[in-house]
Amino acid sequence: MTTEETVNKIVSILESKKGSDIEVIDVREKTTLADYFIIVTGNSTTQIKALADEVEVLLKNEDQIFADHVEGRSGDKWILIDFKDIVVHVMHPELRADYDLENLWEQK
Repeated sequence: MTTEETVNKIVSILESKKGSDIEVIDVREKTTLADYFIIVTGNSTTQIKALADEVEVLLKNEDQIFADHVEGRSGDKWILIDFKDIVVHVMHPELRADYDLENLWEQK
């Protein structure tokens, strides 16, 4: 599976779990951290955890793609899943507005 196909699959998973305001940012020309950032809003801590879990479980079980690192499980207001080439940010609306990652990465 190519990186772009994986991005599309993650977006589809997030849509199926009713994640809102899904943004895919191509950061290949801006950083070596990843090729793409995917940012999605979950409207409650329960939904944030469900979104993150669904992405992680389906990629692992269906495609043998494993997260390299996961951050934020204890607070559940921002969970970051690092798949090396793709970093998924599952965020609470307030944190998403405060950090404004889209603006930060799209302007660089």
